[in-house]
Formats: sequence, structure tokens, C-alpha cells
Amino acid sequence: MSAPVYPQRAGWTGQDNWSSNRPGRPTHLPTPEPEAPQAVPPKERSHPGFGLRGPRGNRHLLPTESLGDLTLPVGDDGIVIGVDPQNQPAVLSLLRPKPLDVLLVGSVWMAQLLALRAVAVGARVAVETARPPAWTQMAQAAGGGQQCVSVHEVRQIAPQGPSVSSPVLVVRDCGAQPPRSQLAPSPWQGVTTLLPFLGPKAPRLLARAELVGLQRLSPQETDIVARIMRLPRQVAAALPTLSDNAMLWCTRNHQQFVLTEPTDAETGLLGAPRRID
Repeated sequence: MSAPVYPQRAGWTGQDNWSSNRPGRPTHLPTPEPEAPQAVPPKERSHPGFGLRGPRGNRHLLPTESLGDLTLPVGDDGIVIGVDPQNQPAVLSLLRPKPLDVLLVGSVWMAQLLALRAVAVGARVAVETARPPAWTQMAQAAGGGQQCVSVHEVRQIAPQGPSVSSPVLVVRDCGAQPPRSQLAPSPWQGVTTLLPFLGPKAPRLLARAELVGLQRLSPQETDIVARIMRLPRQVAAALPTLSDNAMLWCTRNHQQFVLTEPTDAETGLLGAPRRID
């Protein structure tokens, strides 16, 4: 840090040590005239330990009538689940400030991939499952040693206490006829129900879901989904032909095909993409 700069006291000169008023010193030297105090502009006044203020630029002013032209581009936030047909990242917002009910018709592989990527964005994952061994390895590997994924037997899951700083993704892997969830809807808690295929309860679950993810379906299952989700004919026709790593994510007003691309670490833990477990 540079040495602090102090303002000079009024009347001080470098010849004060040789002033004629001091005894034993030459008296033939002229007595210096005291200098008039110089006012220091406030903007240039220094502060001990901080030095002089730096230069100031001109202000940038914007007319009021131009405010409407300003835009703030904000990208999608959430979990990257793959790429769309334009090869752009496809993002799902599964953790919101309000309850969210998601239905996933597909494999446990896809559900576990969603769980891993939810952990990667800072969420906790609670799995309610009828097949705990299928989730144990993934739960132990997620979070780099931290307990980010908990596994619970069916109907044995307790309230998770979600919050804005600790959102929760609940995955219900309870078979084709899952019982009603014991968890009350809560902000910052998304609930994803996994169905291996469309069973008797599927129409009710489809009608209640706010977001539906579909892997490859049979023609009979496609007819049910297309009717309830109001899918366009060309979109429904593609469902029986999807590859193992392709999905359709849809609401009643929007549809998006997504190609899921697992990382090497995800493939090493979960294996290759699959539709049937």
C-alpha cells in the first residue's frame, strides 16, 4: 500500500527550519512571506490510507420513453435432459416454487438419470420404491459421498421438508398401479411417478399430471396417451418407433421430442439407455 498523502498545513514552507526567528541562526536571510491557505476541492481531498479519488466518467442517461425497449435475456433453468431436434439443449424445470406432478412412462434407467441430474443442480432426491436393490448403487454413488439420495419402501417415506434452498425431487417407483402418495403437495417439491407401462390407473394419472414423459409405447398405449394428452396425429405416430434414448415430453398444449445423451460417468453407473428394465 502506498504511503498516505496528507494535505499541507497552511503557511508551511520548506525553509521553516531556517526561519530568522530562531536564535543562533543567520539573520540576513529574508523572512518568507506566509502563503495564503489554498482551498482543496472536496473531490480531490485525500483520505489517509486510501489516496486520492480516481477519475469519474460521465453518467449514461436513458430517456424514459426508451425503457420499454430494454430486454433482459434469461435462459431456461432446470435439468438438462438431452437435446431437441434442432440439437439445442432441452431443459426440464422439475423444481419450482409450487408443487409439480410429473408422470414418466419408461424405464428405471431414465428415472435414475433424472435423479442424478437433479442432484447435480443441488436438489435432494427421495425414492419411494418397491425394488430398493435397483436404486441402492445409484443412491450410494450420487453426490460424491454426500447423502443426496435416500431410498424408502412403499408407504414408508416421511415428509422431506423442501425449501427454496433445499428443493426435493421425489421419485415414486411403485409399479404399474402405484398407491396414492402419502406426501402432501409442497412448494419446491417435484413428484415424478414412474410407470413401466400403462396399467389400469394410467388414465387417471395421465389426466392429473402436469408434465408427461414417454419412452417407446405400444400402439395400444399410444392410443390412450394420444386421447388424454391431445397429441397431434404425427406426434402420436412416432411413439411406437422411438429409440431407447429418445423421449417425448408433453403437456396438453406442447410436445417436444428429446434425445437423451448420457455422459461417460452416467453410462458407467447406469449402463446404456434402455426402455425395458
